[in-house]
Amino acid sequence: MMLTSKQRAYLRSLAVNEDTILMVGKSGMSLEIVKQADDALEKRELIKGRVLPETSPLSSREAAEELASKTGSEVVQVIGSRFVLYRRKKKDPKIVLPKAGGKR
Repeated sequence: MMLTSKQRAYLRSLAVNEDTILMVGKSGMSLEIVKQADDALEKRELIKGRVLPETSPLSSREAAEELASKTGSEVVQVIGSRFVLYRRKKKDPKIVLPKAGGKR
C-alpha cells in the first residue's frame, strides 16, 4: 500500500506526540531491532525511531527503509536522525487514514 501525501501528512501530525521507541545504534539492523519494530507496529501502528548518528553504520533513511521492508511497513518520514514508520493493523486498526482522493 502506498500512502498518499495527505495520508502521510496526517500520520506525521500524529507522530509528533509519539515517543521515540526504537534506537538503531552500533549493531545496525539487528534481528532484535527488527523484532522490536515489528512488535511495536503491531501494537501501535505508528512508531518513531532514531538512528544514533555517532555509532550507527546506517543513515536514518537507510535504517527506515530497511526496517520498512523487513516489517512490511511504510516510511512516513525521515528527518535528521529520526524516522517514522506506519503499518495498519489487520484486526481493529486504531488509526483511520483520510481517504485517498483523486481518480481511480
